[in-house]
Order: sequence, then structure tokens, then C-alpha cells
Amino acid sequence: MILNHLWGLYAHPKDEWHEIDRRHESYVYSLSHIAIISLIPAVMSYYASAHLGWSIGAGELIRLSHDSAVVMGVGLYFALMAGVVALAIVIHELAKTFDASPTYTQSLELAAYTATPLFMVGLAAFFPSLWFIMLVGFAGLSYSVYLLYSGVPILMHIPEDKGFIYASSVVTCGLVLLVFLMAASVIIWSQGIEPVYMN
Repeated sequence: MILNHLWGLYAHPKDEWHEIDRRHESYVYSLSHIAIISLIPAVMSYYASAHLGWSIGAGELIRLSHDSAVVMGVGLYFALMAGVVALAIVIHELAKTFDASPTYTQSLELAAYTATPLFMVGLAAFFPSLWFIMLVGFAGLSYSVYLLYSGVPILMHIPEDKGFIYASSVVTCGLVLLVFLMAASVIIWSQGIEPVYMN
């Protein structure tokens, strides 16, 4: 079943990483996990932007037009999927430096399951207030980083000291990917696809 490791990653993460390592799933399975989990922030960003409105401080609620919110949600969905796949490529390429030899599917599993808590933050958009989203987002990011640090030694079959440096390198590359995605979205918006706000 797709998403069958979801509860385990929250309840007993190290045991779940060992379970994931024991029963490596297929490439398609990992992609399916990403495709389903990426729907949460994408759909919630559409719903919050078009129907609920965003609260940024004490001003009026900010809403996007339906069409603009759809474009934003679809763009976010594909950007998140591309980001996880790109992170898996980085994980796979960095492995050689740390004397690990994972398959690309193992790298994709690590990227997909590590990103899951961060994507679950999308559920917080039911209360679209900037301070709340940032608070929940920080918690999701912190847990994703914890999963990465705990999962790297297990899935990559390397000692914990090397795993720490490996995971730190992945976090750094992940931040670079995030900046790249943000810059790409600004460039796309400047080409005439900027959001349309409702009064």
C-alpha cells in the first residue's frame, strides 16, 4: 500500500527506516508516494488562496482569483515533485564521496520519506495565517531534517559519523535547490503569469 510507512516515520522513525531498508520498494512506488504527498500542499495552497484568503498581519484577507490559484497550485505540485527528484539525484551523486553505493531508488526513497513531514505542513493552510504557517512549517522542516539525519546511515549503509556529514551536505544542497525554485518562480511570474488578486 502506498503511504504504508507514513505512521511509522512519526511513531518510531529509526525502526521504520530499518523496515524501509529491508523491503526496498520499486522506483514507481517511491514516485507514487511523492505524487500523493505533493497533492497536500498543492491542493491546500489553492483552497487557502482562492477560498479562505491569507492573513498577513492586521490588514484585510488576501485572496487570489480562481484561475490564478489553480495555476499556483498546479505549479507548486510539479515544483515539489521536481524538487524531490532533484534532491534524490543529489543524494545519489553525493554517495560516491562518502563510500556509499545506493541505487537511485534508495536515494529516491530517502528523499521522498524525508520530505513527507515538510509536505504535510500544507494541512496547516486550513488556518492561513502567516505566523501559524511559519510555526508549523518550522516544526515540519525540523522533523524532515531529523528524518534525514536518522535515515542516511541506515539507508546508505555507512557509519553514523559519515552519515552526519553526508546528511549535512544534503541539507546544504537542499537549501540551494529551494533558492533555485524560488528564483525560478519569480522569473516565471515576471513573464506575465503573476498572481491576480481579488478585491
